[in-house]
Amino acid sequence: MHYILLTCLSLCFMVSASLVSAKDTGQEQSMDPKAMMEMYQKLATPGEPHALFASLAGNWTTTMKTWMEPGKPPMESTGTAKMTMLLDGRFLQQEFTGEMMGQPYSGVGIDAYDNMTKKYVTMWIDTMGTGMFMMEGTASADGKTITLKGSHPEPGGGQMSHRAVWTIVDENTQTFDMYGTHHGGEEMKVMELTYTRNS
Repeated sequence: MHYILLTCLSLCFMVSASLVSAKDTGQEQSMDPKAMMEMYQKLATPGEPHALFASLAGNWTTTMKTWMEPGKPPMESTGTAKMTMLLDGRFLQQEFTGEMMGQPYSGVGIDAYDNMTKKYVTMWIDTMGTGMFMMEGTASADGKTITLKGSHPEPGGGQMSHRAVWTIVDENTQTFDMYGTHHGGEEMKVMELTYTRNS
């Protein structure tokens, strides 16, 4: 019931937005609700990016390096990750367990490909904070190298900008490299994460 209600509300919103857009550009035209529903269903259907996500479902072992300061040796740790598909193959969920700065660490991520915006979107929550970290970006032509960008507020003010490069090397190996920029300064590598499939 909730799905039907959400679908109807979304359809009404899309029709209204399209009509407003048409008026703004001086191109008034009536929108066919059936065509709009077909468009909505197409946008809601998983495609090639989602199939690539599905190929990552399973259990992984991780090795991680983190850099707190440039020029200093990284901290190294190991962990595990379980990846599963959600909502009939639309989203990839990751449940991560390991260490961060010598302390037990757990995190949950949701990865998406938005058919409407044609952007990859990721959301991350973990035991080192109470906020949600969001990034979005695009992929290489083969879809196996995804570059994401985002930012988050820093204690004491200001923002830290992030750039992440997620590479699906093959069906058994992934890497996730993250770079950070404090207060508009020089970009530095802050994390290097390698995933190796267990099952």
